[in-house]
Amino acid sequence: MLIYFVMLIQAAVTVIMGVYFSRQLRAQQESSAPVRGAHARGEQERLDRMRRIALSEPLSERVRPTRLEEIVGQEEGVRALRAILCGSHPQHVILYGPPGVGKTCAARLMLEEAKRSPGTPFRPDAPFVEVDATCVRFDERSIADPLIGSVHDPIYQGAGPLGISGIPQPKEGAVTRAHGGVLFLDEIGEMQPIQMNKLLKVLEDRKVRLESAYYDPDDRKVPSYIHDIFKNGLPADFRLVAATTRPPEELPSALRSRCMEVFFRALEPEELARIASGAAERLGMPVAWEDALLVGKCSGGGRDAVNIVQMAAGAVQNEGRSAITRADLEWVIETSGLSPTAEREEPVEPLCGRVNGLAVFGTQQGTLLRVDAAAIPGKGSVFVTGVVAEEEIGAGQGRTIRRAGSAKDAARSVESVLRGMGIRLEGTDLHIDFPGGVPVDGPSAGIAMCAAAYSALRRVPVDSRLAMTGELGVNGDVLPVGGVARKIDAAERAGMRRVLIPGANWREVYAKRKVQVIPVDSIQEVLSIAFEARSAQAAKRLLAELPTDSEAVAEGLETPPLAQKL
Repeated sequence: MLIYFVMLIQAAVTVIMGVYFSRQLRAQQESSAPVRGAHARGEQERLDRMRRIALSEPLSERVRPTRLEEIVGQEEGVRALRAILCGSHPQHVILYGPPGVGKTCAARLMLEEAKRSPGTPFRPDAPFVEVDATCVRFDERSIADPLIGSVHDPIYQGAGPLGISGIPQPKEGAVTRAHGGVLFLDEIGEMQPIQMNKLLKVLEDRKVRLESAYYDPDDRKVPSYIHDIFKNGLPADFRLVAATTRPPEELPSALRSRCMEVFFRALEPEELARIASGAAERLGMPVAWEDALLVGKCSGGGRDAVNIVQMAAGAVQNEGRSAITRADLEWVIETSGLSPTAEREEPVEPLCGRVNGLAVFGTQQGTLLRVDAAAIPGKGSVFVTGVVAEEEIGAGQGRTIRRAGSAKDAARSVESVLRGMGIRLEGTDLHIDFPGGVPVDGPSAGIAMCAAAYSALRRVPVDSRLAMTGELGVNGDVLPVGGVARKIDAAERAGMRRVLIPGANWREVYAKRKVQVIPVDSIQEVLSIAFEARSAQAAKRLLAELPTDSEAVAEGLETPPLAQKL
């Protein structure tokens, strides 16, 4: 009987304490509610006042393209992006290119065009979510992940009513907000490896799987939608448009294998001048084309061109004037420490030992590569000078191996080919140079090096409006190389009439280029065209006429000139 009496007293005390603390908590909430309400109203009013304050629209936003046709200089890139996104089966894509060439703008406008394309899976309200990979906050413990999504466990501060009940709360990330649309991930090459692996999993599953040690699938207090998220994941079916200024080889192969790849090229001075001219017109201060071209020559991208014009316009307004002059633009250029790009050299007279090669640097930007060769008295050596890159290769266990650049290897191939043609180099050194500071890190200058070497040895000038690219095999065959389309672009811009490319790189579309593109398969074909012989047999006869030793040097030509005119 005593036991039942004690239990009754304990129950009564428990009820009384529960009622007391419940009333205390309710009273505290009621007393603080007016305070929270007043604070919230004050903060809302402050936020509204801030939103009513706005500065003038930046010029960079005013000149931003509103149609795909307004994107300057990226016709091929835009066409490729349209083929990838505008259709019934849009794909993931990586955009390569330097800053300020229109990658972000093209992606945003392309989604709007894709929504209107026949058979598109994009709905009219498909979102465009833009994220900068360099600014994505990431925690390895998955406490917060605004890109992929995370779970707010009840042990963390601010868990709210559900957290008080011990319920984990899933938080969606940008990949889920982009569901049904496009996720534009800028500077994807800067993403952390762990984050990259998570993204690749999302691309594969098209959903986000979340986990929590505090989730109990049998807990009836957990809302049904949270059960659904932990069981089926958060939807993340989007198309990734990633942008980077890094070269392709610096991105993970697992990412590249899941994406199409499109290259946006660097803009030419004339194209940057168009952007500068348009910016000046938007400000109501048009500039002469010659002045806009000066801005284009000193700009690294579209943003640079706009910034130069905007700074000049600010100086003009401060001085009470109404027009931008050349002196204003020159002042901005000098103040900003900018310098114009080197003027493009016009083709000179045909010279002995000089050949126009072609190269690609940066983000698939083509350029004309000058190759010079000289035959001088010596011991029969072949050596290469210029900015010739070397490579470091990981050998495991913290060791690296350094090897000579591919251009130096190509010089050895040139020597083997010349000797295979019966040309003896004893008594003569062959010096091949790449002037101008253009880095050479590939074998594609092989045939240009061979043509320059032959020209120096034979003292036969090379057509100055001919450019060439191709790897030279030790048997004299011409092997395929990369970046041919960009190299042809560079040849056209430099005023070349003909371009030699490996036969394996030939595409029918090259027949429609402004410059004549000629496929070649052997060094004999290269020499016959370079020295304007009518046939490969004629080229062989020219080679056969070359002295088989240093006779020419012994006969008085002690220092054959590098660029002896015809």
